[in-house]
Amino acid sequence: MAERSFAGEVEKLRLGDGGELHGEGILAVTKALLQSGVSYIGGYQGSPISHLIDVFNDARDILEDLGVRFEQSASEAAAAAMLAASINYPMRGAVAWKSTVGTNVASDALANVASAGVKGGALIIVGEDYGEGASIMQERSHSFAMKSQVWLLDPRPDLESIAESVEQGFELSEASNTPVMLQLRVRACHVTGVLKTKDNRRPGFSAADALDAPARDVQRIVLPPFNYQHEVEKVERRWPAAVDFIRERALNEVREGARGEVGIIVPGGLYNTLNRAMEHVGCSNAFGNATVPIYVMNVVYPLIDSEVLDFCRGKKAVLLVEEGQPDYIEQNINSILKHNDVPTRVAGKDVFSMAGEYTCELMESGLREFLGRWAPAAVTIPPLTGTNGADMEELAQLVPQRPSGLCTGCPERPFFSAMKLIEKEFGDLQVSMDIGCHSFATAAPFNIGNTITGYGLGPSSASALMGRHEKRALSIMGDGGFWHNGLASGIGNAVENEHDGVIVVIDNGYSAATGGQWIPSSRADVENRRYRVSIVDALKGAGVRWIREVHTYRIQESLHALREAMTTKERGPKLIVAEGECQLNRQRRIRPRVRERLRQNKRYVRERFGIDEDTCTGDHSCIRLSGCPSLTIKDNPDPLREDPVATVVNSCVGCGVCGEVAHAAVLCPSFYKADIVYNPGFIDRALAAARSFVIGRLQAWTDRRLERWAF
Repeated sequence: MAERSFAGEVEKLRLGDGGELHGEGILAVTKALLQSGVSYIGGYQGSPISHLIDVFNDARDILEDLGVRFEQSASEAAAAAMLAASINYPMRGAVAWKSTVGTNVASDALANVASAGVKGGALIIVGEDYGEGASIMQERSHSFAMKSQVWLLDPRPDLESIAESVEQGFELSEASNTPVMLQLRVRACHVTGVLKTKDNRRPGFSAADALDAPARDVQRIVLPPFNYQHEVEKVERRWPAAVDFIRERALNEVREGARGEVGIIVPGGLYNTLNRAMEHVGCSNAFGNATVPIYVMNVVYPLIDSEVLDFCRGKKAVLLVEEGQPDYIEQNINSILKHNDVPTRVAGKDVFSMAGEYTCELMESGLREFLGRWAPAAVTIPPLTGTNGADMEELAQLVPQRPSGLCTGCPERPFFSAMKLIEKEFGDLQVSMDIGCHSFATAAPFNIGNTITGYGLGPSSASALMGRHEKRALSIMGDGGFWHNGLASGIGNAVENEHDGVIVVIDNGYSAATGGQWIPSSRADVENRRYRVSIVDALKGAGVRWIREVHTYRIQESLHALREAMTTKERGPKLIVAEGECQLNRQRRIRPRVRERLRQNKRYVRERFGIDEDTCTGDHSCIRLSGCPSLTIKDNPDPLREDPVATVVNSCVGCGVCGEVAHAAVLCPSFYKADIVYNPGFIDRALAAARSFVIGRLQAWTDRRLERWAF
């Protein structure tokens, strides 16, 4: 149950030779895999490639028809380990995950595969989550590629270039016996365009072939003395083979320009932004017809010395566009030029920022500074006047930050409301948070959570705080993190070391933060899914003795479980499993059923909550304790009262949390529930008429009494 279905779009993957595929970059990636004769595909979802995993899922029938094995892996490490099939067999395999956090998880398996080398093409598709929209620490895949000597492709963000990089990535991997990384930024994943298609190919070597004739080469196992041989092999054979392939196949591109005294070197993934900035300066147009020569590196590791030298010779200066830090490419290019006595000046981090995403505005500023110094005649369009840095700083102070928050009706929201209420009894709590939707509780209005260190690592983050004390440390873990890494690293570690803290597993039924994919404990029905695993059963199997189950929407239950966990005399980890279905996925699940009922003119009841304006005191504790986006304020209708009153807007999904919070916190009786009935029957209409009659009579009686007392 992903947040978006590609069931219709994946039919385009059946297009044959000479067809045209119109769609997003992730469709181009999948089509290129099928055209390359891939044998197996694996991966773990995460921005910005979550939808790529969803495409694989929706295309299962097409993959199976071609004999391609697809597996939605339990973690990035499990996905990377799949590449072991390509070590001994000429099987082409591809795996995908979010980088760099996913690469960190996969690093053990990936480093071993890189050391052993591959016989079949091995392609790692990483979603490069770097920049202003990123949800993780700011790091790059480049450092891992250099560390393990894995070749890194960074194609231009257009469908033809992306598809070519997939196909050439397999060939490069086989030519150099080395895994290849293909990094895609979010814009590359979702860029739209046209891809001229080829026929899909069945795998040239299948799993059945491998099982019928198992191959074994002890020199491909990473043990002494072979691991030392692998290092020599990387340098003496694999690297030169990769360089020859990249140069002979012209994977990198040179775009000539009239102004040959300067040039620009740019990784392919940043080319579109660069060209847009060049348009603003006046040295290119929308079709990429630039007046300044450009060397586009669709392969950013390894660099091809001869190509760099050929491009730089005869130029006074070149501008290197390298996003992020450290400046690996700039250092490498300067080293190449110095060792070959080429005096061309390299500008890069001196005109661009050392860190951060290279937006069009930032790139334009650096481009103007570089060209103004080395080729002023190339700048034909003056900068726009108006906003400047001071204006932007003033605007940043006036406009408040809007950190990510929990969705309307989120089942996790009431549990964190309960935690805020329990702090009134025990004081501020030390809470180790986890990656996922629940990490948003670190922001207002909950302000809960002291650290986040990794997926499923909330309990382990509290390990150093497990001394005997009257207050216990808390940690949070989502069900996605539980199955990814938390059961062993979090729960198993807590049991083995007899932690005396409180661990909360938030079970919303899906891998919700990555788009609502299935996990082993998902309860909703899905086709071809036979196994369901209970989180509680898994906890018991891991040796946990103290377990309490609560429903997140019942705040009193959560309060009681938290209070008991904080005060019980029983030693060892205290586990609270807080269950409540992700509201976004619930809406996706029930919306088709509701539409069908309405289409058939059948009765349907929708619950809505509201606030009585006459009763609301304007205290707004409901908003401070809930923070639901459907709760807001509006002007007080009473002219004698100045404080605005709370109100519930139409986005309300009827979860009832606001009323539950008000009840649990003993706030106010202003909340009410209303049932909106679609296609009402005779009984509904009769009841509505009776209620209207009674309320009307009572209201008339009240009005008469008020008139009697009027002065």
